[in-house]
Amino acid sequence: MSFFNRMMASIGIGSAQVDTLLEKQRYEPGETLRGVVKVKGGNVEQQVDTIYISVMTQYVKEVDDRKVYQSAEISKVRVSEPFRLQPGEAKEIPFSFALPLSTPLTVGRTPVWLKTGLDIKSAVDPTDDDKIEVVPNAGMRAVLDGIDELGFRLRNADCEYAPRFGYGAFVQELEFVPVSGSYRGRLDELEVILSPQASSIDLFLQVDRRARGLGGLFAEAMDMDETNVRCSIDAGTLSRGPSAVAAAIDSVIRRYA
Repeated sequence: MSFFNRMMASIGIGSAQVDTLLEKQRYEPGETLRGVVKVKGGNVEQQVDTIYISVMTQYVKEVDDRKVYQSAEISKVRVSEPFRLQPGEAKEIPFSFALPLSTPLTVGRTPVWLKTGLDIKSAVDPTDDDKIEVVPNAGMRAVLDGIDELGFRLRNADCEYAPRFGYGAFVQELEFVPVSGSYRGRLDELEVILSPQASSIDLFLQVDRRARGLGGLFAEAMDMDETNVRCSIDAGTLSRGPSAVAAAIDSVIRRYA
């Protein structure tokens, strides 16, 4: 093992390589991810302390009156014990873990990807990024279909910096507009944050009323036309489907619309 090869491996040239292969590309929050991590040794023997897989996304944060995108780690899972990797050696490490319930949906401008890395001392850690599609699970579909039944359509979705909610650095905001039904002409928009729990879904709603008359225009100018409310849709309501969920959400919105 030459000094030159060790030096080059320490800066990532001729070092180990990593590639993650997934069972599929589309997942629901809470679903089990399965796959295999393929590792190939470089030009020198290296000590791999661990292989990790992080679930990543991006959120928007305002910095000096500018909106910037920042990466966020939702979870990090260790998928191997320490091992020695010989030059040119090929290894395959199978893995499985649950995609966190807090993983945002890949709608709007929201990406989700898996970052696989080898933790190698005194060397640049090899990494591999794999995008995945995250779609609503059964409970979330019931909520979104229920909002659809009330005449709302999704206009925008983004992850935004919001540590005040206590669920980490960011939340995913889904922005709906009423295009039919009783809220058309009464609301400008409905912002929804989904927070899935083990057997229920917490909702954070921002009800934005449409201005009516001078008083309404004044309230809109002062941001007094917006009401923030929290509610929870229990497992029983979710199991009865979108219509039951729509009725539950409607009973909340009507108090503030």
